Amino acid sequence: MFYDYLVVGAGLFGSVFARQMTDAGFKVLVIDKRDHIAGNIYTENVEGINVHKYGAHIFHTNDRTVWEYVGRFAEFNRYTNSPVANYKGELYSLPFNMYTFNKMWGVTTPQEAYDKINEQREASGITEPKNLEEQAISLVGKDIYEKLIKGYTMKQWGRPCSELPSFIIKRLPVRFTFDNNYFNALYQGIPNGGYTKMVENILEGIDVKLNCDYLKNREELDKKAKTIVYTGPIDAFYDFRFGPLEYRTVRFETEVLDIPNFQGNAVINYTDSETPYTRIIEHKHFEFGTQEKTVISKEYSKSWEKGDEPYYPVNDDKNSELYEKYRALADEEKNVIFGGRLGEYKYYDMDVVVKRALEVSWRRING
Repeated sequence: MFYDYLVVGAGLFGSVFARQMTDAGFKVLVIDKRDHIAGNIYTENVEGINVHKYGAHIFHTNDRTVWEYVGRFAEFNRYTNSPVANYKGELYSLPFNMYTFNKMWGVTTPQEAYDKINEQREASGITEPKNLEEQAISLVGKDIYEKLIKGYTMKQWGRPCSELPSFIIKRLPVRFTFDNNYFNALYQGIPNGGYTKMVENILEGIDVKLNCDYLKNREELDKKAKTIVYTGPIDAFYDFRFGPLEYRTVRFETEVLDIPNFQGNAVINYTDSETPYTRIIEHKHFEFGTQEKTVISKEYSKSWEKGDEPYYPVNDDKNSELYEKYRALADEEKNVIFGGRLGEYKYYDMDVVVKRALEVSWRRING
């Protein structure tokens, strides 16, 4: 069969684009090199628990259009992301808020917390932060940086904070209230039944072929459609012509435990540098599970190597310049659309991926 669109990748971008174009009357084939749909938001049922196979994913957005769109395919629960930081056995509330400041310094009012941070900021002598370390100290002071940021970030990115760009830490909220909701989002939750079920609903009635590697079968697959929608790594699409882009990846150690509750929270970050993993996820808490067993995953961050799943683009100056070379090639393509985190080499939250897919599909539909 000949299709209007061949969508490479059954993740969030590819699935939403395929749904939109199918509903508009186009013929679409979705392929994926893995043996499952849903990309990195894939959830696998283990002991009745929806396990986030490729790491924790919490849907959050301020965009009502996006929220209503995903609500067509899943009912979302009321899960609120309130992670905990474990520093050598000391537990701190995240994101940084009055609970954190009280535990760190014993302060009880917002003014006391602000004064403490300001005192440490002035003592540092930092006026214009040039890297992540300086940005963090200017935001929350040296104590919080040393205990809750330094070790975790170094494990996450594989390099000292002084060598990382300052913008990375700007995503982290700092609050002088007792609000430990990590996201400043109007809408937030986890799909009841897991993300895989949601993506199944998005792809309902659409042709899907799994265990199909586009890059290994490009010549044959290109003949199947007028337009290719590619959501894989853009550098791999061009056979690494200018060299590989850098990514961080994650290795997981997942265990089924014969106890009902391991850590009492879905996400606990281990912020000291000595603990080899960055965090432990207890999956049942994403959906308020009451199963007699529990499933946990320890996450180990490392540099991407061939054969690994790429997770986080390393958006430093060197890689940004390299990406621009690949994007220039992509801009010349007449029958290829690049989308998603890997296709655009950007760290997108899930709601932005959905919005991007909707925007691209609307432009195609409306000419």
